[in-house]
Amino acid sequence: MRLHYLQHASFEDAANIAIWAAERGHAVTHTRLNLNERLPSQSTFDWLVVMGGPMNIYQYKAHPWLVREKAFIQRAIDRGALVLGVCLGAQLIADVLGGAVTRNRHKEIGWFPVTLTDAGLQSHLFPGFPRRFTAFHWHGDTFSIPPGAARLAETTHCENQAFQYGERVLGLQFHLDYSAASIEQMVRHCGEELVMAKGIQQPQKMLPASVRVNRLRRLLYTLLDAMERLER
Repeated sequence: MRLHYLQHASFEDAANIAIWAAERGHAVTHTRLNLNERLPSQSTFDWLVVMGGPMNIYQYKAHPWLVREKAFIQRAIDRGALVLGVCLGAQLIADVLGGAVTRNRHKEIGWFPVTLTDAGLQSHLFPGFPRRFTAFHWHGDTFSIPPGAARLAETTHCENQAFQYGERVLGLQFHLDYSAASIEQMVRHCGEELVMAKGIQQPQKMLPASVRVNRLRRLLYTLLDAMERLER
């Protein structure tokens, strides 16, 4: 299978998603939109993964490639590709599908428990997931559930944490994809956000992250294996 991911910042790559793909023998390519790289033909990939990033999805003046990216995501959905969005990526997909992206009540940064809804427990994309698990978060915006999509998860700080549209499109506000290095990079590049406030953990609570990241990776692999089965 051919997996292509869209990258929005130098410090937010596909992390453990790329490692999973390599272990499964899948071809992995990417477009670094922050470097204004050209988007590929839709015929060159089977699975589109849209990564996170520090920008808002409506900042067209600062990031004019957002317009092209949204049209690209829409085409991938319309032709029936597998599509997975994480954090900013989920917000972009929600917007493309008719949802709204707005400021959350407050930022959610750090390790917080995620609770699956009944629809989440029944989804074929979360086989064997516990109803409640801890994931990593770093976001200030949130999405509404797009028309026709199912709401799959929530946290105390953010009502909408995941949605599924049809069989092949999934948006995750939380991160299962991060490695320990990913979290260290976020602290390094976005540390100015780590003020003392509700919903924001300090670095000493987020790091070191190796044990928690190992648990994340097991959940991530379960989810990606479930999505992969849709292509068999």
